[in-house]
Amino acid sequence: MKYRTVKKYTSLQHMNVGPFKIKQPLPNDELQQVSPFLLLHHGGPQTHAPGELKARLSPHPHRGFEPVTFLFSGKIHHKDSTGSEGFLQTGDVQWMTAGSGIIHSEGPSAAFAKEGGEMELVQLWVNLPREQKMVAPKYQDMKKENIPVVKEKGFQLSLVAGEYKGLKGPASTFTPILAMMLRFEDEGETDIQIPSSYNSLLYVLDGEIETGNVLFEKYNLGVFEKNGDGVLLKAKKGGKALLLAGEPINEPVASYGPFVMNYPGEIKQAIMDYELGKMGVLES
Repeated sequence: MKYRTVKKYTSLQHMNVGPFKIKQPLPNDELQQVSPFLLLHHGGPQTHAPGELKARLSPHPHRGFEPVTFLFSGKIHHKDSTGSEGFLQTGDVQWMTAGSGIIHSEGPSAAFAKEGGEMELVQLWVNLPREQKMVAPKYQDMKKENIPVVKEKGFQLSLVAGEYKGLKGPASTFTPILAMMLRFEDEGETDIQIPSSYNSLLYVLDGEIETGNVLFEKYNLGVFEKNGDGVLLKAKKGGKALLLAGEPINEPVASYGPFVMNYPGEIKQAIMDYELGKMGVLES
């Protein structure tokens, strides 16, 4: 297998979102997106004392893309204007299609707020192609036990979306996507085949991985060139990472706050529709 080369990005934007201290490796000063992936937020790892947190964030809208939450540790509670509700624990994933518009609330569950503990998650924004931007919203709740796992040479690959080695991830996607949560031990090694047309990236939450003769430490983002059949990952220090690959969407992107469309006029319409209550209602 010919392996892809990679470029490392180390710049991070830091912010607070509700009770979470967030690191944003994508977009960054040099990179706006890795289509179809628009934004990556890494919350935690952060330890909270019992009673320190209030459960959930205030309701807020989205349109035109899919917010995905990979929960590496902790417990969160999701509710949305379609009537969907989810309780996620360590290793679970939620994949929400905002589509034509949804209002949702998520954050620490009441149980986690009471008990305390460590919380760590990644939220990813996945773009939708123009023909699906106004699709009906939906919610996918994927439990850890329903996510296929491949174990090889010190790596544990949890297949959230796409196909790998005869297995299929549980997530339903509108464009072809491969999404894996990785856990790895010191000196682990694996190679992962990626379709030639896919964009691909690696985000290291913790530990150290070498790929393409470049060393990635925690909070580093790697974007691979489309010049090989896959990627070779060598763990230098045990930890966790996220591997994402997908067919790019070659369309204009216009975004403002929680809305991602193709043109500015569609953003203005999204704001108007939200203000008129057309995205539904969710009590906090």
